[in-house]
Amino acid sequence: MRREWMAVILVGAVLTTGCVSSTKYEEAMTEADNAKMELERTRQQKSAMEQQVRTLKELNVKFGNEAQAARDELQRIEHGRDKERGTIEGRTKELEDKVKALSAQNRNVRQELDDVKRHNETLKSLVARYQKELKDRSHAATATLTPSATPSSAHAPSVAAPSAPAAASAAMNINKVPASDLILFLGLKQDEADRIVSNRPYRVKGELVAKNVVPKETFDMIKDRISVSP
Repeated sequence: MRREWMAVILVGAVLTTGCVSSTKYEEAMTEADNAKMELERTRQQKSAMEQQVRTLKELNVKFGNEAQAARDELQRIEHGRDKERGTIEGRTKELEDKVKALSAQNRNVRQELDDVKRHNETLKSLVARYQKELKDRSHAATATLTPSATPSSAHAPSVAAPSAPAAASAAMNINKVPASDLILFLGLKQDEADRIVSNRPYRVKGELVAKNVVPKETFDMIKDRISVSP
């Protein structure tokens, strides 16, 4: 741009003075052409730079859109992660509650099993005791017999023998019998037999239900085999 102005000034001087040589004139024209070429290059560079600016702006908009899309996707992933975490925590809490319930149920089952085992042991001991008593009674009855027994005495065992079944089939006085007999002959549980003994005396059989000693179902099973006679 500076050279172009110098060429213009030189041409003006030539026109004014009219005494510039042809060599200087040609040099001035050459410089003017060079200035024009440099001006054209400058314009081209400016146009290229403007195009680069437009391209950079377009890239900036594109990158901004991509960044916003990435932020939206990240937010969606975080939301899904939080929702999934809440679901997992809820499921974990539910499983923990089930484990606690099953553990409690397992303890109850073990307690019931221990109670049943103790009840069975009690029944076994009672059965063994009564078997021993029956065996001792049988031995005592046999010892009383002699070879010289009369025909009437020979029939004595046959008369005494039905006494045991008759005693077993007779109504059991719940005001007098021990808890072990209630368990053995009536099939009651240990706690039921203990409650019957601890709530004596009874004036009528129905007091077993009225006093909440045994359930109605249990009473219906044993009512025909018990009595409250004094």
